[in-house]
Amino acid sequence: MPADPQPSVTSPPPRTTASGPVEVRRSTRRRKSVSAYREGDRTIVLIPARMSEAEERRWVAVMLDKLEAKENRNVLGDRELSERALRLSEQFFGGRARPASVRWVTNQNTRWGSCTPSEGSIRLSHRLQGMPEYVVDYVLLHELAHLLVPGHGPAFWRLLEAYPRTERARGYLEGVVAAGRLPHHDVAGEE
Repeated sequence: MPADPQPSVTSPPPRTTASGPVEVRRSTRRRKSVSAYREGDRTIVLIPARMSEAEERRWVAVMLDKLEAKENRNVLGDRELSERALRLSEQFFGGRARPASVRWVTNQNTRWGSCTPSEGSIRLSHRLQGMPEYVVDYVLLHELAHLLVPGHGPAFWRLLEAYPRTERARGYLEGVVAAGRLPHHDVAGEE
């Protein structure tokens, strides 16, 4: 027999911050702990049911700050991105792919990355920031491979076969694209 679901109440209405909507869920089983996580474009904050509205506001602010700090720690700067690209090139391509520059850009909304072999420049979409490391590594390797083989012919894909998470990363990115096409319903007024 399945366990009884944890009783909870969502504090209406969800708030919206710079990072998207915030939904507070109160639980009678939660005694002291407060936690938060991202669920798509919204942030879920879990608090004890007995908390006052003032405590809720304070804890929501604390948890949003903690989440943002954690996410910022996980974002590589351009220098770290370049170093990572060199390590990946060494590991998977014997160091043959040597980019002149590797950087994040905010003007790529339909591509994950791009490469200009004649300049040796690689650009990754800022939309990759915060995605799992293996996904960022795959996109970096994909663009590094273009420094060695232009186009997407058989020789190009043979290079990427060296990376064991190629299919997994491609599946992840396909899922992100598919999720972006799903209709978004406003659930604020639903019960």
